[in-house]
Amino acid sequence: MRVTGLSKNTVAKLLVDAGKACEAYHGEHVRDIQANLVQCDEIWSFACAEQESGVLAKGTPDGADGMWTWTALDADSKLIVSYFVGGRDGECAMMFMNDIASRLFTRVQVTTDGHKAYLEAVEGAFGCDVDYSQLVKLYGNAPESSKGHYSLAERAGIKKARVEGNSDPAYVPIFNVEYQNLTMRMHMSRFNSLTNAFSKKVENHLHAIALHVMHYNFIRIHETLRMTPAMAAGITDKLWEIRDVVALIEAKEAKKSVQ
Repeated sequence: MRVTGLSKNTVAKLLVDAGKACEAYHGEHVRDIQANLVQCDEIWSFACAEQESGVLAKGTPDGADGMWTWTALDADSKLIVSYFVGGRDGECAMMFMNDIASRLFTRVQVTTDGHKAYLEAVEGAFGCDVDYSQLVKLYGNAPESSKGHYSLAERAGIKKARVEGNSDPAYVPIFNVEYQNLTMRMHMSRFNSLTNAFSKKVENHLHAIALHVMHYNFIRIHETLRMTPAMAAGITDKLWEIRDVVALIEAKEAKKSVQ
């Protein structure tokens, strides 16, 4: 707020408007994607309250303590085809997969981790018109020397499982989407562990993710591709700037005033 000289409420409203405009643009224009391989994964973040403290922000919905962000990545163009924020249950998996299926133009190979909710969701969204595999990660116990509250178990190996269709085992790994999740965690401090920057409102969390996805797809040049994912996917032929996002907000406000 000190940098802009504006009040916190003014800046917060601008971010909300930007998030709504980005979400609407993604929903309308990220369509008919000609992908060959789509990788899916989920990432956790605090929202409304830190789970450990149990202290909820004012106006927090009952039972809320955090959110899962589901992302689907085109492995070739690195485009975030779809994203969904909610729980990690079967209903959310179904809504996520239905959205992915609605945005694709061709038959694809879908790869996920071993989360069981994906099994029914993929079948419900694609039927038999998909090549689907899972990459199941096998873990052992956390090493004795590093045991503690945030210690991770050692990875003992991975198992590739063909679930539907004729998926190519060579393209089963989900490392591209996991790297994108790392990018999301690095770009938004609200996704960091042990942070006080978590979203106090679910709506603000959603708007921040929508803004990140727009920046990632349309503005940020991918180091390997030397262009944005949206350009690589053929959605746009130009490199977007922040001013283009501002133009979306202004167009949305103008349309609202006419109505």
